[in-house]
Order: sequence, then structure tokens, then C-alpha cells
Amino acid sequence: MKLPLDSELLRVFAAVAQNGNVTRAAEQIGRTQSAVSIQIKRLEEILGESLFERGSRGVTLTSQGRALLSNANRIISLLDETAASIRAKPLGGPVRIGIPEEYGYTVLPRALAAFANQHPNVEVTVKCGYSSAQIAALEADELDLAVIFDQQQPPVGEVLFVDPTVWVTSDTHCVHENDVVPIAIYESSSWCKKFAIGSLETSRVNYRVAYSCDTSGGLKIAVVSGLAIAPLASSNIPAGCRALTEADGFPLIDSSNVVLKKNPLRKSAAIEGMEAVIREAFRPGTAAM
Repeated sequence: MKLPLDSELLRVFAAVAQNGNVTRAAEQIGRTQSAVSIQIKRLEEILGESLFERGSRGVTLTSQGRALLSNANRIISLLDETAASIRAKPLGGPVRIGIPEEYGYTVLPRALAAFANQHPNVEVTVKCGYSSAQIAALEADELDLAVIFDQQQPPVGEVLFVDPTVWVTSDTHCVHENDVVPIAIYESSSWCKKFAIGSLETSRVNYRVAYSCDTSGGLKIAVVSGLAIAPLASSNIPAGCRALTEADGFPLIDSSNVVLKKNPLRKSAAIEGMEAVIREAFRPGTAAM
């Protein structure tokens, strides 16, 4: 009979994989080096596979180890989330959050829904739109938290993620190769005129505005259909499309920071709980961008 996997063995394995060294992993998790080595050996015996290659400078993952690490991290995260949800005190009250449309169909809705399910007495209200509108709403005390794109250096707020904006083209239609390149832009965005169009003019790209709208979803439609190229966040490139690079004659538009901004007038346990959920949503390896 095959022995079941022990979550503690997976935690030890993940610590060794992260540190690339048994001694450092032992120090991190508060165990002796020999105890960690025994637990790794035990895990390898249970699986019937070697998980690490040993060298003079430490250890590296085998192909079986790399395959296990992804699942181990998911299992550990799920166990930690489960324990936290059981221990967490129920929250109540309103939380008003603004998010960019770029993340309106991906990681943030799942995170917000999970928070709402865990804390049914919290009244979550979401405003989806441009960063400039979110900032204005935050300053007008209409939002408690806002996730925005920020081009300022240094950024004002807590940086969650760096998501460069690039020109995107369809792999099938390749309209970026036209003598006069059709582009899609945000109709009401000063950012688009300053940064997106500005990047084309700096690089002396001949272009014409072929499509304008006020949503990133609309820009993606223009790209996928072959009507135009469009400025999109790197995490928001649709299937069948790709980012244009310097090699194609199109520069990076900007390196926007995704920033969490807070309303200084509003503080509550529910707002703090939502902050933690947003941070986790953008944590490397968690966000499904």
C-alpha cells in the first residue's frame, strides 16, 4: 500500500527547494540539518523518486522535484488559507474598492468573491474603470481602496505588481507590418495620447487611428479581429496575439506599477482584510494574469 503524503514533509521540501541548501532551509524552519535531511529522504522513499541533485554548493531540483514543487506550493497555500479562514473572526461593514478593467475578468474578481463568501456580512462594492477616475473617487471619499496603474517614479502607494504596457498585434493578421499602421486607442484617455501615441511618434512609426473605445476589452477585440494594434498591459494580451518589441520597431510604452492606494479617512477591520486579499491576489505565483 502506498503511504500518503504528509503536509509537513511537503513544507520541508518547499523550504529546501526555495533555499537550494539544506542548512539554510533548516535554519528557516527551525529544525536541525539532520532532521531536514531525514525528512527529505523519507519523502523521496514515499514517492519512489529523487527530488534533488546534491552538489558541493547545495542542492538543485530534479525534473520530478520541479513537478512536485508546483503542487506542493498549491497544497501548502490551500492548507494555510483553510486554517486562516477557520481562525478568522467574521468581519462586517462596507468596503468600497476600485479596480482597473484590465483585471476585471481575471484574478481580482476571484479574490473579491472569495472574500465576500468568507465574510458574508461585509458589503463589498466594486467600481471598475480608469485609474484617473479611481483616484478622483478615492479623493472624493467614494472609495476605501483603489488598485491603479501608476507611472510616477517613485510610485505613490504600495506597489503590488509591475505590468509593462506594450503594443500588441494579432499573430494571424500582422497589421503592424502595414506602411501606415492602424492603431486602437482609449478615446477619453490622456495617458493614451501622451504615452502610447507618444511612443509611436518618438520611434517615427506612421500610424492612423482606426479604432477608439473606452475599454480594454474593446481594444482586445480590435487586435484579435485584425483591425488594429493596441496598447495593452503585458498580463492582458489575448490568445493568438503577441507583444511587439524593439525588434519589430515598436518600443515599450511604459513600465506601469500596479499600486494599491488607500483612503486615509477610512479604516476598519473589513478594509484591512480586503487589503490582505488584494496583496495575496498579486503575490508572485498566485496571480493568474
